[in-house]
Amino acid sequence: MSPWRPSVTVAAVIERDGKFLLVEELQDGRRVLNQPAGHLDPEETLIDACAREVLEETAHRFVPAALVGIYRWYYQPADVTFLRFCFSGRVLSVEKTALDREIVALHWLSPEELKAKSPMHRSPLVQQCVDDYLAGCNFPLSVLSKSYG
Repeated sequence: MSPWRPSVTVAAVIERDGKFLLVEELQDGRRVLNQPAGHLDPEETLIDACAREVLEETAHRFVPAALVGIYRWYYQPADVTFLRFCFSGRVLSVEKTALDREIVALHWLSPEELKAKSPMHRSPLVQQCVDDYLAGCNFPLSVLSKSYG
């Protein structure tokens, strides 16, 4: 058995008028849908990483306001277990800035459209995060201690 290889990531569920902001990105040679998401930089908090990733992937200035959930997903091709901290919040503005190079397009999708595109989801966490958000999973950021937030 190989050693456990965790990778902490952050993601954002961004809703506007009943539709969710998703990024279409190139991953392992195919186009996939994902929430704006990514890794933490050294010395960065989860909340700061989430805001930065949203800006870099969507050009939206985002303020995380609640924790939707903490998820675990094993990605077998890379033998990595992802620990995803997913946040909801509000968009302050849309900036004129270049997006990360792997981003192909942005999409605002209804819950039904998102489910219909499930074969394109980067992982099962894409749907799970939106489903949990729609179920009212919005925990105060205070559930994360200052050292972890």
